[in-house]
Amino acid sequence: MSANILVDTNVLVYAYDRAAGVKQQQALDVLDELIQRSAGAITTQVLAEFFVTVTRKLAAPLSITDAYVRVENYLRAWTVYDLTGLIVLEAARGVRDYQLSFWDAQIWAAARLNQIPVIFSEDFNVGATLDGVRFVNPFDSAFQIKDWV
Repeated sequence: MSANILVDTNVLVYAYDRAAGVKQQQALDVLDELIQRSAGAITTQVLAEFFVTVTRKLAAPLSITDAYVRVENYLRAWTVYDLTGLIVLEAARGVRDYQLSFWDAQIWAAARLNQIPVIFSEDFNVGATLDGVRFVNPFDSAFQIKDWV
């Protein structure tokens, strides 16, 4: 199966946030299932945000070395999409037309231009669909990963 779900930074971060409680386990379960089925993708933006967040913003941050290894592992195991000029332009359209924040719009634009129909994130208008891209919160109490892979 090819990647059909783009994972936002918050899902990756919760997997390493020991203070996240139930969300940590949910993130781990979601990421494990996506990797087993080769169904997940991330962007270089997500990797950069992940590195900064897990080394600076968690109550118990990862060391630089540990975060480096995690990024390296994601690069090896996941489909990773680069940001391009067209993605930046499409993100600007997402800001203009849909009032998304620019950083969220870049995630949406990367999914849209790479024909990924679903984004897993808790940051968007969950359940909404913009130009064929649907937003799903994997931390919602009704969420079941088997419904998506």
